[in-house]
Amino acid sequence: MSGPCHIAAAETAACLDYPTLIDRLDAAFRAGATAPLRHRHDLPGGGVMLIKPAWRDDGPVVVKIANVFFDNARRGLPAVHGGVMLYDGGTGALLATVDGTILTNRRTAAASALASRHLSRPDSATLLVVGTGQLAPELARGHGHVRPIRRVLVWGRNPQKAARVADALRRPGLETAAVSDLQSAVADADIVSTATLATAPLIRGDWLRAGQHLDLVGGFRPHMREADDSAISAGRLFVDTRDGAMTEAGDLVQPLDSGILAPADILGELAELCAGTVSGRRSADDITLFKSVGTALEDLAAAELVWERAAK
Repeated sequence: MSGPCHIAAAETAACLDYPTLIDRLDAAFRAGATAPLRHRHDLPGGGVMLIKPAWRDDGPVVVKIANVFFDNARRGLPAVHGGVMLYDGGTGALLATVDGTILTNRRTAAASALASRHLSRPDSATLLVVGTGQLAPELARGHGHVRPIRRVLVWGRNPQKAARVADALRRPGLETAAVSDLQSAVADADIVSTATLATAPLIRGDWLRAGQHLDLVGGFRPHMREADDSAISAGRLFVDTRDGAMTEAGDLVQPLDSGILAPADILGELAELCAGTVSGRRSADDITLFKSVGTALEDLAAAELVWERAAK
């Protein structure tokens, strides 16, 4: 492949299989990268533009632009559209543009799966996905690559959408079902993974039980919440990055502001879990929580993998 190119959605997806991507993120978090906090700009029409750069001293530079339009579900469109630009770190020359929607969904799910390696019970068999957007099936697939998931439950405000997600995930050896009672579904799950645009908590702490893992993926702005204060305080809490989660994630920003949560209650970052410098799950009865808002380090690792494979 010569000169800048565009790597479209289908090829991007083919390059980002979960086993390889999860391992690539593990290596990336161990190695580290410069990933400044994202720029956020409000757009006309109620949308938000997020601009996220990252680079390493010995590698390429990535810039991702993601546009989030919260009312897109009414238009039959994904909430997030974006593009990724990969540049040569030595010359600044553009190497490629990559489909940002596929890359974002895959790397987000892979990061949750990577955290789950350290935080969920190794025998976790039932996964509850809360949300019905494009990220929902990716989270199910990602978790399924690190844990022996045999049953996936899907809850959403729109039962028809939940049924479609459950149907799309069904395969031999994997039972899937749409559920309407969220409290009962939480009680039934070993792992609860949420990916919504909720602004009021959906998951309550008094619903959680010993041994569960709660994976909070939505709630990427300070006014957004997916779990209540008692859920956030229910167990061992970890984040993808402290800088991002403590300033952008409503699930942490709000209880930090109210004093319900202290900075010391965040026991570690994903990089520390990968490096083994903090302990994740300590016993089968621990309740563990992982809050992600996304970091451009993940975009860099995923874009490099796409470029390496597409350039062959």
